[in-house]
Amino acid sequence: MKLCLIAGSGELPRVFLKSAMEKGVEVFVAGVKGITDLQADEYFPLGRIERLLKTLERKGIKDIVMLGKFEHSLIFSHLLTLDELAIRILRKAKDKKPQTLIKTLMEELEALGFEFPDPKPYLEELLAPAGKISSKEPSEEAMEDGLWGFPIARQIADLDVGQTIVVKDKAVVSMEAMEGTQKAIERAGELAGKGCRVIKVARRSQDFRIDVPTVGPKTIEAIKKIKGDTLFVESGKVYLLEKEKLIKLADKYGIAVYGL
Repeated sequence: MKLCLIAGSGELPRVFLKSAMEKGVEVFVAGVKGITDLQADEYFPLGRIERLLKTLERKGIKDIVMLGKFEHSLIFSHLLTLDELAIRILRKAKDKKPQTLIKTLMEELEALGFEFPDPKPYLEELLAPAGKISSKEPSEEAMEDGLWGFPIARQIADLDVGQTIVVKDKAVVSMEAMEGTQKAIERAGELAGKGCRVIKVARRSQDFRIDVPTVGPKTIEAIKKIKGDTLFVESGKVYLLEKEKLIKLADKYGIAVYGL
């Protein structure tokens, strides 16, 4: 089996590549200039989709997996560099939400004969378990905030606004939008100070081929920076990147990590 991994930034593409290769899959890594931090087989400018497709056709590759971080805001800062196919996708999309844009891209490429297999079987070891993940248990107050905010976070995720909210004393302090998780956490610290709780979830109908929810050591560092005390993640649906390092940092900073 051969497939193309379009790799964004972060740890997820690395884990997928290692797992796929161990399973005997031949992987062509397509990097995006200025974004991909994994060693790629070939790099492509952002928005030059046609060039990538010609390369895949030449190599006889029809299966594509997209993983890693692609900042939503980059689309709007690279409008002048988009090729005709990318522009057609932007025009065809009913809105500019990340999920809509990626689904429209997938539909266009599927019409050309490409397929997008589910990467989840290669990444199941990263999925958050239920219950206590770090050594520290959430406090009673933190657990109340987590259980209160969890359904709200899922509703916001279903609206495709973002997959992270920050709560304190049963109030939503901030929620993730185009700026990403880290900045949403930082903004919560500026607004509410010490004692914030971060909640990361997936959409109820999460398509694990699209914009999968992840947390990692950088998430813990951001929570520590604002003097937050708990990270709640949706079990079975949120990926824990660099899990050992994440737990070690959480224990060092006294941050509870808990799967709901």
